Amino acid sequence: MIRFNADSTLITAEAGDAERPARIAGIAVPWDTVATVSDGQQVRFARGAFDVDQKPAKLIENHDLTQLRGVVDTLVDGNEGLEFEATLADTRASRDAVALLKAGAYDAVSVGAHPLKFTTDPEGVMTVTEAALVELSLVALPAFKEAVITQVAATVPDPGDEQQEQDTDNTEQELEEMSEAKIEAEPIEAEATIPTNPIIYAQKAEMPTAVDYLSAYLKGGAEFDKMQMRVRAAAPDVVTGDVPGILPEPILGPVYNNFIGRRPVVDAIGTRAMPGGGKVFIRPEVTTHTSMGEQTTQNTDLTAGTLVVTDNQVTKKTYGGYVELSEQTVDFTDPAILSVILDDMGRIYANTTDNVAADALAAGTTNTNSFTAASAGDPSYWASWIAEAAKDILSGSNGNLPTHLFLHPGIWQDLIGLSDTSDRPLFPQVGPMNAFGNLTPGSDSGNAFGLSVVVDRNFPSQTLIVGDASGFEIYEQQKGAIQASNPAQLSTTLAFRGYFATLMIDADKFVKAAFV
Repeated sequence: MIRFNADSTLITAEAGDAERPARIAGIAVPWDTVATVSDGQQVRFARGAFDVDQKPAKLIENHDLTQLRGVVDTLVDGNEGLEFEATLADTRASRDAVALLKAGAYDAVSVGAHPLKFTTDPEGVMTVTEAALVELSLVALPAFKEAVITQVAATVPDPGDEQQEQDTDNTEQELEEMSEAKIEAEPIEAEATIPTNPIIYAQKAEMPTAVDYLSAYLKGGAEFDKMQMRVRAAAPDVVTGDVPGILPEPILGPVYNNFIGRRPVVDAIGTRAMPGGGKVFIRPEVTTHTSMGEQTTQNTDLTAGTLVVTDNQVTKKTYGGYVELSEQTVDFTDPAILSVILDDMGRIYANTTDNVAADALAAGTTNTNSFTAASAGDPSYWASWIAEAAKDILSGSNGNLPTHLFLHPGIWQDLIGLSDTSDRPLFPQVGPMNAFGNLTPGSDSGNAFGLSVVVDRNFPSQTLIVGDASGFEIYEQQKGAIQASNPAQLSTTLAFRGYFATLMIDADKFVKAAFV
């Protein structure tokens, strides 16, 4: 079911009577106009999307089917949009609704429809080409600003009550009241559903009030064009600096946030489930292996051996933060501050825990091989150093081989800029079969010398580590957001937290460059 959020317009009306129930007419849906539905999806309706001969839809209030007010008995596929006529039942609730129409509280409609055929473009906008109209709601703010009530027939003219000829000395106030009237005294014919321009009476040009200007701005289109003409007519020399009180300051969402919450090290290593109980947990590790040897003489003892398993203790640590928001901040902000804060908290938590993992990996790597800084631009020296590191890992960690190349952005810059003697990139984005790998400036991952590259801005400066990712472990239990109310201060405390721990379980699987 598609239901729409809203914008604003104005209308006036009169109450009806029992002899001829009140009727309204207008545009339910403009064609090819994008609006936002209640779940945030952007939708537009193509002309012909609705069957004008369908079973009459319900007329309700505010998309609440328990507030039934009448039926939509006429649909017209108009040039501007889906035009409608609806009849309000003669009930007390319907008479109340007409009173709200008269007061201007209800001046628009919003549709509830089932999309039957639709497509979605790359920008995420759904274009509906076939839909069933389920209900039409009286609303104060429509999703489509063009979805307005253009005519209201709420009374039946009394033949004996002829309107008297107006005197030529009508006051200016009476003329203004006549110009604002929008009530039709005759029953609405089908062709009357097409919106027409109201009669404009001659009157003195005056500067609009702030309320008038903002109302026209929210309507947009022709209404705002008229308002701009009115401002120019009343004060041809007015500039924006002269009228700051009536200049709106719209907010264009969503809120821009440039903080990237990726976790290159955590994503490369992976996280393990953290035990639920206890502040400290044990991660067992075999430190002394059994022995095997040749039985040189029959019926003699085999080689004696033992197995030692150490108890690595891992301490859970808590990472998080909170903010305290006044009730007014929560209620008044648009876009809503809660979603903005939660989004930012998630980004900062991700970066904070990744920084912990990056620092622990760098600090836990104790094996080093010298790397001459002056050779950072020499591909052959890179290949030689990585080969030596791989040999040390293979020998020192009982047969394991490296899988990853962990880099600080400054070292990644040197690596990605390597070229051969013919100035051809060593790691082309689309590489030949004999390329050493592929790296691009637009990605913090890739492949170099057969190793998965992990570049992370949270590494200490000049970090260059070759290693087997299985020798470093990360444990995490994300707790997410928690909210608590503070009634005495009319405020809300919002926190985001999680448990996080790391363990260098096998330092022999890593070799770090010692720049000299």
